[in-house]
Amino acid sequence: MPNTKSATKRIRVGERDRMYNRAWKTRTKTVVKKVAAAVEEKNLDLAVQLFNEAQSVIDKAVIKGVIHKNTAARRKARLARLIANLKETPEIKPPTQEND
Repeated sequence: MPNTKSATKRIRVGERDRMYNRAWKTRTKTVVKKVAAAVEEKNLDLAVQLFNEAQSVIDKAVIKGVIHKNTAARRKARLARLIANLKETPEIKPPTQEND
């Protein structure tokens, strides 16, 4: 138990800030996972669209002080690399069965 009014207030403020940060971190992780899932499905259009959304969410988290700018840059770079690799891979067509 806190002994002073200021210590009590710090507990309240800390809890409020923790919940705010947790919400933004969760949101950031969610958009990153959505981009990764789109890449896994080899859906380039959706991956690019979600990547743009993810960049926005990650940048907002940096502005709000939730994550460090270098962490944000690393996450965006990894997503960009996934999409670049998806663009480079040729479309693999299923083998056709010829009736001989």
